[in-house]
Amino acid sequence: MYRSNMSTFLTLLLFFSASFVSPSNSAAATTSSSPSRYFKALPHSLQPKKSQEYFEVTNPLPSDHLVPSCTVHVIHHAFANTINQPPFSVLYSPPQNCPPPWSYVVLEFKARCKGDQYDRISGLWLGGAELLRTSTAEPSEAGISWKVRKDITKYSSLLKNKNLNFTVMLENIVNGIYTGIYHVKVNLLFYKDNAVTVPFNRKLGIVSGIKAREHAGALELQESQAPDLVIPVSDDGRRGHWFWIENESDRHCKKIVIPRNSYKAVLELYASFHSNDEFWYSNPPNSYIRDNNLTTSRGNGAYREVYVKIDGGFVGSVFPFPVIFTGGINPLFWEPVVAIGAFNLPSYDLDLTPFLGTLLGRKGHEIEIGVTDAISYWLVDANLHVWLDHSSPTAKVEAKSVFRGEPSFLSIEREEEFQQLDGTFKIKAKRTTVVAGWVKSSSGNLTTIVSSILSFKNSIKFKNNGTLKMVKQKIKSHTETQLKNEMGKRINRSSFKRKYPLKVITATLPGSRKETYMLVTNVSHAMNEKHFIGGLSSTVYNNQVSNGWMEVKDHDVLSGDARTNQSFMYRGNVLGCYWRSVAAVNGKLVSDTSAYACPSIL
Repeated sequence: MYRSNMSTFLTLLLFFSASFVSPSNSAAATTSSSPSRYFKALPHSLQPKKSQEYFEVTNPLPSDHLVPSCTVHVIHHAFANTINQPPFSVLYSPPQNCPPPWSYVVLEFKARCKGDQYDRISGLWLGGAELLRTSTAEPSEAGISWKVRKDITKYSSLLKNKNLNFTVMLENIVNGIYTGIYHVKVNLLFYKDNAVTVPFNRKLGIVSGIKAREHAGALELQESQAPDLVIPVSDDGRRGHWFWIENESDRHCKKIVIPRNSYKAVLELYASFHSNDEFWYSNPPNSYIRDNNLTTSRGNGAYREVYVKIDGGFVGSVFPFPVIFTGGINPLFWEPVVAIGAFNLPSYDLDLTPFLGTLLGRKGHEIEIGVTDAISYWLVDANLHVWLDHSSPTAKVEAKSVFRGEPSFLSIEREEEFQQLDGTFKIKAKRTTVVAGWVKSSSGNLTTIVSSILSFKNSIKFKNNGTLKMVKQKIKSHTETQLKNEMGKRINRSSFKRKYPLKVITATLPGSRKETYMLVTNVSHAMNEKHFIGGLSSTVYNNQVSNGWMEVKDHDVLSGDARTNQSFMYRGNVLGCYWRSVAAVNGKLVSDTSAYACPSIL
């Protein structure tokens, strides 16, 4: 509409007629690097006339209906030409007028920008522990704004401390071309109210007397208390506290020491992918690039696994959710509704309790993070959450890891068949991990058994002299944790299932102007999760579909047409049901419906 007077019918016609168009050599070369990252260089006549508010569709926080007891204004800063500069830091201390304990603590990240600018990655840390991984939206001349709210109650042990560095890293470039300055405010909202205990309310979907927390779809039943310690597994902070991974052999370690009275440990892992690996799921093998004499650096295949080791021994891994940033694939898709996870990138938990037999003691142990088959570059770090036995001042916990055979097994199959620029590449992988360990504390001698199955399937097809590219990927994971007493009786069980399907289809056509080309693209992806613990469960379905086209010169988007539809549903026996459906056409929100109820057909 405001992009061009070409109709949706023409968009579809162009896509389906791609196989009948004689592609140019430049179009074929372009597709080998697609999908890619683009910059909106729309003429003034096609720019929005008013400032817009962007958003990510996600679950409401349980504290949203409460009034904060106090608010700490932490950051108010403009990130202009900050490339290759140290992060911005201020000293943080907890609020004096509402001391701990807190029922909830919420991090609120607000940003605004106007002008021309690429999307940027940003991280927020407290005392070196990451609180939020986020990315910016690409602005317009009229300006945009957005807000991210994240429950950070589990970091309460950090938030209690005085004079900790609160650090924000947001590298940006401002010059004659890129004019957008990101103005950022960060607030911390503290809630002194006890857990929500109002009677059941169908409008709010709250059950009386149950203490729980939900965010981004996951259900986190609270321990008797939040973790007693949060230990950063991160860098020194000169370029942010994340570790930079430039290749598959680039691994980073941090030596940590945990108290002798630790009875539980969970590693929270953050990972994001950029530059040549931003679209790792679409990267062809190096043989395809070499044999076709292509100049792209985006290769090494489409398999990526983020792994963790302790003292050189494997302890766990994840296949990351393929977050699409707002300049990715087609930036016209992500206005004003951004892609899943773009404003609040997911983190991943690895239960390290079975490894306490190794970690306990005065001797330090190295936690290592790496990415299999990585190319430049990834940003990774982690937080180790630790629970302590407070039964006595001299409490000492005994622990031992128990393994039966190899704790983890990986099978991976790769197939490739191509002739010049056309071909098919397939990867199929499966990792099975079983770890166990007992911990003897004031609660008794309890054994934790963690079993996980990770599966990965990826297919990349090139057709029509490489101008039609089809990427299909499926990631599944199932982690089950059992807690057994000395008699071998199971006393608790939790299960967490994830499914991350992704499809990206890109057709490259000659453009209507000199030195331009047209990209017709369809993207569908989802984040589906099921969590079960102690008889309570939650389910999230988050699905997004985008289609359209854009005319491009180099990496500048000159015009186009874009449509995005998203449906989000949460269902659980704690906070009931929440549903939201949105639709955007050419940068305008045309539909937005939500309810604290779910459609009966789901």
